[in-house]
Amino acid sequence: MKFRTVIDKENNKWIVVEQNNKWKRVETEFSLLDLLDKKELDISDLTLSEFQEENYQEILPFQPSAYRDFMLYEKHAIDAARGFVKKYMSKLLPIVNVYEKLFRKPFPKLKPKKRYYKYPIYYMGNHLNFISNGDAIKIPSYTEELDYELEIAAVITKPLKNASIEEVENAIGGFLILNDFSARDVQLDEMETGFGPMKTKNFGSSISSIVVSKDSILSQIENLQVKVIINNKSIIESNTKGKRYSFQEAIAYASWEEQLHPGELFGSGTIPGCTGIENGVMLKKGDIITLEVEGIGQLTNSCYT
Repeated sequence: MKFRTVIDKENNKWIVVEQNNKWKRVETEFSLLDLLDKKELDISDLTLSEFQEENYQEILPFQPSAYRDFMLYEKHAIDAARGFVKKYMSKLLPIVNVYEKLFRKPFPKLKPKKRYYKYPIYYMGNHLNFISNGDAIKIPSYTEELDYELEIAAVITKPLKNASIEEVENAIGGFLILNDFSARDVQLDEMETGFGPMKTKNFGSSISSIVVSKDSILSQIENLQVKVIINNKSIIESNTKGKRYSFQEAIAYASWEEQLHPGELFGSGTIPGCTGIENGVMLKKGDIITLEVEGIGQLTNSCYT
């Protein structure tokens, strides 16, 4: 089941749901997260009315109460590290190339640190700086290398602490498309301080206006086709296969001796290849970027200064 949040001309907020490929307005006092929390929600349980798209404007589907972004794909971590070497440490590139050609495996320094192979690592982002489909992202004045990251995000609708895999799965309400915008020319300096990304990431992120209920997509979440499109040109196609940890394992780790709350958002980390530091296509002023995920839809944003 797919949901969106919209406002009408009088600034009244409404939830809409897709039924038979048409969007219908939901007549309810429940919030979107409340609806996602309803176990085995049946569309026949909802009171629906006609929805005229031109009379409404879609908005952020919900305000995340917190935001954690994992790095669930080892391949992305290695390929992105190689991209950083190519772009910002070109003197080291011949050494990396020779090693990888000779030994037919990734250069050791490109691989994540040891903790990555024990636990699903993440950074905490700014949960108040989210935009949604159709919104514009301002390119920060301090970067000339704005990048994108195609991810899938999960939202929980129940509190969790020291949760089991089963408890996490029960708490996941739905999934969205996430674009984790990144200032690449700032990232290396920040990460070398020993702290996580700050100005690299926290200026803004984007999530799709569409939220897909867990029951509609969880069984396919490990094998979805995805695509990055910039200015109507297909940049790369990829797939959600290959996570080192599942969403359930990652969120369970986040709940280890820490209280998690309804409305918290969890990113998968970049799906391999779906970022400019890997594929070589960065963003610039005036660009329009669209991220597509099978079973969810599209997330489109423009860039301005």
